[in-house]
Amino acid sequence: MSEGDISQISVGEFETVSQLLASSESLQLAFVIMIVGIIMLAAAYRTFSSMIKSKKIFYTRPHLSRFVQNAVLPFFAIALISSTNVYIQTSELFEQDSSVSTMELTPEETFAKILNTFNILVIGYTISHLIPIMLTKRDKSILEKQDFQVWYDMQGFSDDDDLFHKLYKWIPPTITPEDFTDEEFKNLCKTKEGITQLEQYRTSKGNPIGSYEKLVTSPFEKWKKSERGKYLKYFNNCVTGNNQSGRKLKPGAKPDEIFAIDIWREEKRINGFEPLIPSSRPVGYARKKREGIPKSFKQILPVGIFAATILGVVSWWGVDLFVLATATGGLAIGIGLALQETMQNYFAYLMIRKDNIFKEGERVQLESGYNGYVHKITPRVTYVRDGLHESVAIIPTRQLVTAQIINYTKENRLVPAVVTVGVSYLNDPKQVAAILVKIGKRGMIEIKDGKGRHLVRQNRCSYLDENKSSCGCDKDLHVDITQPVVRFNQFNDSALDFSMWLYVKDYGAQFKTKTDLRMIMYEEFKKYDIRIPWPIRTVYQGDEKKEQNEIDEKDEFRNKVIEEYGLGDIGRGGEGDE
Repeated sequence: MSEGDISQISVGEFETVSQLLASSESLQLAFVIMIVGIIMLAAAYRTFSSMIKSKKIFYTRPHLSRFVQNAVLPFFAIALISSTNVYIQTSELFEQDSSVSTMELTPEETFAKILNTFNILVIGYTISHLIPIMLTKRDKSILEKQDFQVWYDMQGFSDDDDLFHKLYKWIPPTITPEDFTDEEFKNLCKTKEGITQLEQYRTSKGNPIGSYEKLVTSPFEKWKKSERGKYLKYFNNCVTGNNQSGRKLKPGAKPDEIFAIDIWREEKRINGFEPLIPSSRPVGYARKKREGIPKSFKQILPVGIFAATILGVVSWWGVDLFVLATATGGLAIGIGLALQETMQNYFAYLMIRKDNIFKEGERVQLESGYNGYVHKITPRVTYVRDGLHESVAIIPTRQLVTAQIINYTKENRLVPAVVTVGVSYLNDPKQVAAILVKIGKRGMIEIKDGKGRHLVRQNRCSYLDENKSSCGCDKDLHVDITQPVVRFNQFNDSALDFSMWLYVKDYGAQFKTKTDLRMIMYEEFKKYDIRIPWPIRTVYQGDEKKEQNEIDEKDEFRNKVIEEYGLGDIGRGGEGDE
């Protein structure tokens, strides 16, 4: 189209943006400057984003840094577009025609509307990304308050420097607790050691005594400040080389070796709030951990908000949404049929996250019988890793919504560890039962994890008898667990079959518990001459009497065990017991 042709186009007759731009060289220049400016802003933003990731604030204030990252570019883009719009409004780039109907937009108004459309889309895109950041921040704040409650229940973490007793003071009960005389109780209340003993004391039902009084106005804020101080120490140890690798870790490096504070908290949460050693994880672990954080509907929230913004803009330009929906309906149906399984997997993923059916790290058993830990949940497939790292099951996520799944971890802090054993017919079942009770009680005290915590749940932690802090094996119990459950199951072909039940803190703890119990069982059976028969048929030719005499030699020795430990609950039973 020649310049002469363009001059013949009257106001309001522009059919395309190209015609509109061709009508004025100044307009073309303004448009080019705006586009170049946006490209330069995008390039500058990439540099700015990389710079932010290499700064301390990205690790200490991750949500704030992400908020700034997502807000800076739109701010300058809006400023640039708005400046271009102001220039157009204040400059005479278009010739006005007084004969134009007021119902039609002038070229100036049309171009201004285009620029306003850009601004609206930028604002919509920004809001769609900022809202999930704020929601994530809210979720992390809730988790932080839950961590504080755990800290309160544990009476402080191991790296607190006794912060708990700086914030709370234990108040003794007004009445003398059971198992204490009035004089004993008064004497204990007079000394610091005695008060510590009373503070850690648990009644026969596993309940603590006394109460706590706040020494500061807001213990939560003090605790939060303390945790941030711990993280700053962790971060400084990472960047100064005072860490397990012995070298300075660089923030923003790929792969990342430094945990941000939210991931740092998650790691401590998983490991029982033990201190986190800098550089104790392999290279890239931090990135994988960040990527593996459970996600929710916030994943699709930006898409939904931006799609709504686009629809609003389209409607603003006068496009009939009904006609648009009809025109795109066939295409949508075709795409939907092609991506049917993909969408099913995606919505199944959202349901699993929303209903919290299971999450990463939990032990589950699939309908096929496969048993393992949930490694990762994606919108397409879910990975379940075998407990012994033998294999990984990859299952379409949609199948897990309708399948029967056993979750061994979710809201279950009492997992039975059952050990079965057969003993000789020549042994007295009552004596065997008493010895099994002794074995179980030894197991409750002696079986521990690598951090010295009891694996077996019990009403009263044995550390309390040593005036030590409880390891947590006696926390949040609603059942009476003071000794193992022993059952005389049946008369087998060559043995009397017994089973012993202890309850452990999680599914994985049962395996070490059963191994250690069998080791203790071997020692005690050897000590008391409790014999485990060979799985064969034996023809006695006068040896039975001799063997009985040998067993009877320690009969009195074994009867003392009955007097000391009793028969446990083998003589009791209730409806439904096996």
